[in-house]
Amino acid sequence: MMDSIKIKAINGIVDSAICAFAQWLFEKHEDRSKDPNGVINMKKNMAELWEEFMFYSALVRSFDSSFWIVLESVWNNIAKLSYDVRNNIKSFILPEQTTRISSIMDSYLKHESVPCIEHYSDFNCIYPPNVISFERVHVTDNYFYDSSKNEHYLIELKAWGNLDNKKARAEKQALLEEYFLLKNKIRNDKTARVKIFFWTAYNMFWEWNIRKQWSVEQFFAKDELLIGKDYRNFACNDKEWFNVIFEQYKKSAEHIRKALKEIKNLYF
Repeated sequence: MMDSIKIKAINGIVDSAICAFAQWLFEKHEDRSKDPNGVINMKKNMAELWEEFMFYSALVRSFDSSFWIVLESVWNNIAKLSYDVRNNIKSFILPEQTTRISSIMDSYLKHESVPCIEHYSDFNCIYPPNVISFERVHVTDNYFYDSSKNEHYLIELKAWGNLDNKKARAEKQALLEEYFLLKNKIRNDKTARVKIFFWTAYNMFWEWNIRKQWSVEQFFAKDELLIGKDYRNFACNDKEWFNVIFEQYKKSAEHIRKALKEIKNLYF
């Protein structure tokens, strides 16, 4: 049975975020509509008979990049209902671990091995008595801690996840660096576990279909991927919560529809 208090909290988080975004979007374009050099006005001037097409083209670009920031904030706020959401990792990473990361990434790049969690989780080294020279502070917005399991989750978020090989490699390498930083930080806690994930917000093949992207799968193991609804359920710490969130989003989306109509009226 779903927790009615949690449902109410999640619905409130989604609705307030969408409502605030819709208001911000309208006010932003209301100001820019008066500027002949504003993004949409400049596009319209270029379009001649196709000015409405160019209007939507400019609006979509503005909407997509801004809305992604809102979604990331929504999921982090929802995660706070189930996890301790943390930011900074102040720790150290040893040269042996950096070398291990390079070795793993090279083997994936050359297709010499298939991504596997054990490639890094089973790697151990001897800690020197003084690690000051290896210390650093890493800032992350997506570090969740589950106290009931004593598990730490490091997550990289992308809207579509359509990465080329170079970017996919960079994302995995950054996550591995975070992994060793955190593993070293909690090294004295023998029951703690650290897991890394790559999350794609949208499944381009729709939520209930399998999503494939070879450049990502070249560097990430299957158990490291959270696609679309899988991450939403993960953020809620429950496999059944996607539908709750999706239903509220469909209701709250009316704020956005209204704002988009009002924005169009500013220009036509």
